[in-house]
Amino acid sequence: MIHQYFHGQTNALFRMVSGESTFDRDFYGKDQKEKLLTIAWNRGEDQAIVIDNYSYNFPANTIHCLMTSENFYLPKATDIVAWQFSRDFYCIVDHDKEVSCVGFIFYGQPEKMFIRLSEDDLDRMEKMLEMIKDEFETTHQIQGEMMQVLLKRLIIIVTRLAKDQYINNDLPVDKLDIIRKYNFLVETHYKKEHQVSFYAGQLYKSPKTLSNLFALYNHKTPIQIIQERLAQEAKRLFFYTDKTAKEIAYELGFEDAGHFGKFFKRLTGQSVMDVKKKANLLVR
Repeated sequence: MIHQYFHGQTNALFRMVSGESTFDRDFYGKDQKEKLLTIAWNRGEDQAIVIDNYSYNFPANTIHCLMTSENFYLPKATDIVAWQFSRDFYCIVDHDKEVSCVGFIFYGQPEKMFIRLSEDDLDRMEKMLEMIKDEFETTHQIQGEMMQVLLKRLIIIVTRLAKDQYINNDLPVDKLDIIRKYNFLVETHYKKEHQVSFYAGQLYKSPKTLSNLFALYNHKTPIQIIQERLAQEAKRLFFYTDKTAKEIAYELGFEDAGHFGKFFKRLTGQSVMDVKKKANLLVR
């Protein structure tokens, strides 16, 4: 079942999908119709979720957040509830002081987070589900505003749980904010800016300071965040567009296709030609 709120004048879109036998995503790139962030909740048993042609285990009673650019598919989606929203409905960047999720559960988190729900969390989520469902089924003048309030509450709950499970609790809030801002800056500029020094300058920090900070946060370095984002985008472009390797290299800020090919092989372990062949086979 799909519940949907759409405001024609602003193009604000908020939807809740549940009980579907399949749950897929419009192709990333030229064929993608809507730019929606997704919060998916697996209420059933462990199952697979395919994200950008890579399969991950989606554990029971967990939540996973997906970016606007991620193509995903759930072969067994009858136990999934997903909330999807556009920037026009609720801009998490503009409201970051309220929800503190930019550069964490959305825009730049370097690992796939499957956020576990305890018994108390499950009860809280079930109540949230019912409140949102009731709001979809009740039409009134301030329906959009009420749904924004509920979505904001949902994002805050998910963000808090994720921080408890994936962040070093000894890391001060101001330090975490620097990491979040770095991740978001990378998401915004990675196609043109490939050096840590650019992002350090934007944050008024030295590259060394950022490296030390990331060492406290996780095993990835600031340069790895940039490079892995570039490699991820390259793979999406190979699979979901008909662009050549040279065109993709140029789009991602590489002036030389040969240099891009070496970079891609080093990051992914696969040659550009091998990935393109695989993409062509899947299309057929």
